[in-house]
Amino acid sequence: MSTAPNDTAAQAALAIALGPEFAALLAADATTLPPDEYLSQEEIADLRKLLLIELHHLMKSGQDAVKDLVEDRPVESDPVDVASDESDREFVLRLAGRERIMIHKLGRALERMGEGEYGVCETCGSPITYKRLKVRPVATQCVECKTHAEQVERRSRDL
Repeated sequence: MSTAPNDTAAQAALAIALGPEFAALLAADATTLPPDEYLSQEEIADLRKLLLIELHHLMKSGQDAVKDLVEDRPVESDPVDVASDESDREFVLRLAGRERIMIHKLGRALERMGEGEYGVCETCGSPITYKRLKVRPVATQCVECKTHAEQVERRSRDL
């Protein structure tokens, strides 16, 4: 069975995992999305596909990680092995936390796309370039605003 993001079963699993608020976005065809002020329909469709593929990969990775965490393991008697296993579990859980955050960002990007707000800087309202969105499809700020925000964060960290 195929697990490609456009596979009906895979999209149904994604919709269930992400919850009802994103289910309609997954079911929507890129051509049914509201027109975008700055991006063409082709660009929106291309970016939507990138978002869905990344979402699919993260969901699959999460499922595999959960499966690995809950599988029965032999009881270790060696303290070094126990510590190593525990360290591995903590690492997997940290990765899962990061993936969960990225899944939320991907869902939010799809939501913004459905609202016709995708590709607009949340800070200044300027367009986010297609080139930037291709590299970072979950971007919510234009390069200028993101650069400024990072500089402010760096300065506050240095104090």
